[in-house]
Amino acid sequence: MKLTNTLLLAGSMAALPALGFAQDAAAAPDINPYIFTTLLFLIGGFLVFWMAAGFAMLEAGLVRSKNVTMQLTKNIALFSIAAIMYWLVGFNLMYPGDGWTIPGLLGALFVPTSLEPVGLDAADAALDYASVGSDFFFQLMFCATTASIVSGTLAERIKLWPFLIFVAILTGIIYPIEASWQWGGGFLSEMGFSDFAGSTLVHAAGGFAALAGAFVLGPRIGKYKDGRTVPMPGSNLALATLGTFILWLGWFGFNGGSQLAMGTVGDVTDVSRIFANTNMAAAAGAVAALLLTQLLYKKPDLTMVLNGALAGLVSITAGPLDPTLFGALWIGAVGGVIVVFTVPMLDKMKIDDVVGAIPVHLVAGFWGTLVVPVYTDGTSFITQIIGFAAIGAFVFVVSLIVWIILKGIMGIRVSEEDEINGLDMAELGMEAYPEFSKG
Repeated sequence: MKLTNTLLLAGSMAALPALGFAQDAAAAPDINPYIFTTLLFLIGGFLVFWMAAGFAMLEAGLVRSKNVTMQLTKNIALFSIAAIMYWLVGFNLMYPGDGWTIPGLLGALFVPTSLEPVGLDAADAALDYASVGSDFFFQLMFCATTASIVSGTLAERIKLWPFLIFVAILTGIIYPIEASWQWGGGFLSEMGFSDFAGSTLVHAAGGFAALAGAFVLGPRIGKYKDGRTVPMPGSNLALATLGTFILWLGWFGFNGGSQLAMGTVGDVTDVSRIFANTNMAAAAGAVAALLLTQLLYKKPDLTMVLNGALAGLVSITAGPLDPTLFGALWIGAVGGVIVVFTVPMLDKMKIDDVVGAIPVHLVAGFWGTLVVPVYTDGTSFITQIIGFAAIGAFVFVVSLIVWIILKGIMGIRVSEEDEINGLDMAELGMEAYPEFSKG
């Protein structure tokens, strides 16, 4: 009997640590959603960052050799300015939480972003979402992308410093305000407008800012002559093609990261679905442009094919989760068709868009936003049109005002002589291809 009691007591004592561990495990918070969503933002963020290189290579390839250094300078400078402005003003203006200055319309003004303290404990972390640092980093990339769109349209005739001043205003104020209307819980979000990853908020917004600039700046010298459009071929189609592939790669982070969660089986499955749909839309846009240019011009046009792929990507960005693969195919294909017809239409209107950014980002952005209700429940065509119109009107009007002010104060266009000689030497005093220069 004593032996039995002794064994029971020993067994009970041995079980106590295990019982304590079980209680600790039961009480411990689930940190997996926080960790994996933070990781999604970081991976998605550096993929979208790589799109900055894509824009730089695309633009460097599609401008003439005398303007390549200027485009490269603009692209690295605009990203760096966006990073500072989004920290200083943009992030909390775009995501005000309960700190709206005007509810639903204008977020918190001039509140710099603060990160979590070093060595944050799980008990103090927002375990239902992700780290502030990863969220800020990811969202910054979208902000910078909006500015990159403007750069290509206004190439070969705009001064460097007025352009960079506009970038500071666009990335610090204009983009964060309009994006807050949807992603920050503003009035468009409450209305039921849907833009998953930014066909309107990022791409069309950049397109509207570029369109306003093109109106004020005017076309390049010699672009439109005697009622016809004079071709001005780019300097390096190999670079332009490389840039397109880099953008295509970065778009997986752009759309996939916009799932904004990776803590469950369902979230990870949705991210993979978004990747597949994104890729299909790009491929369909490229093939549609390839076939259509063959049909219309009897020869395929590489620049149209490149922009067709990008238009397919823009078209699927507003709703990359819900369509089937066939749905992504026809949505992207329509984007490719849009580019082929819109590029010459702009030329007839004498709107000089050097790289085709307005057809790709603005017009295909409208198409992608409009088509969302076909596959996404709870959305409507009317609401989508209202949301697009509200953002378009705001960005275009404010951008137009800023461009006009910059033109009046300091001038935004280089002299005729500098434009003919090239902005590389006129604005920067260095050439991208010095060994090929005259003399």
